[in-house]
Amino acid sequence: MKFVIVGYGRVGTRTARILREEGHDVTVVDNNEKKVDRALDEGFDTILGDGGTESVLKQAGIEDADAVGGLTGEPNINFAACMLGKEFGCRTVMRISEDYRQEIYERYADDVDEIVYPERLGAAGAKTALLGGDFNALGDLTDKLRLATVTVPEGAPIVGEHVASIDLGTDGRIYAHGRKREPMTIPLPGTVVEPGDHLALLTERDELENVRKQLLG
Repeated sequence: MKFVIVGYGRVGTRTARILREEGHDVTVVDNNEKKVDRALDEGFDTILGDGGTESVLKQAGIEDADAVGGLTGEPNINFAACMLGKEFGCRTVMRISEDYRQEIYERYADDVDEIVYPERLGAAGAKTALLGGDFNALGDLTDKLRLATVTVPEGAPIVGEHVASIDLGTDGRIYAHGRKREPMTIPLPGTVVEPGDHLALLTERDELENVRKQLLG
């Protein structure tokens, strides 16, 4: 598959690397020359320019892409990239980098395929560590979706499994993984779950207990 990643900061970099490791075609767009140089040094096809403009995205191959990720720290650029991607039939994923607020979600959620909150995942890990629990429901994202974190105990059924292979069906989705004192990030394809690891996930509110049992036993 072909992906256009707008923004080569912390989130965009890791996302691009994971997609490439899985064999996908990735083109990076960023308006920062240093980030563009870094992406080029890492072997990515890269375009210097504003990812919220049609001409730049066309240079990046948006017309043939399967999906576009607006992953900069600027929601307006991310939204513009996603709206242009929709015009060309792409799946659209938008990063919101500030703390979650309902009005922000409502502003964008109906127009993009998915919204991601990388900073909230880091905060989720911190809250789990402070509370000392294994499973914490942190809050509602929508009327139906709930954000939760898991600290994997010894003997959990998922210990030894690859994070990418854990199938929660339609009940939930794992978004991030962290190892003990490390921050949570998008897991690499080869990441194996160990005791003490942290997972962040989205789940249907009514299925929270089922997901907890599946993950922790």
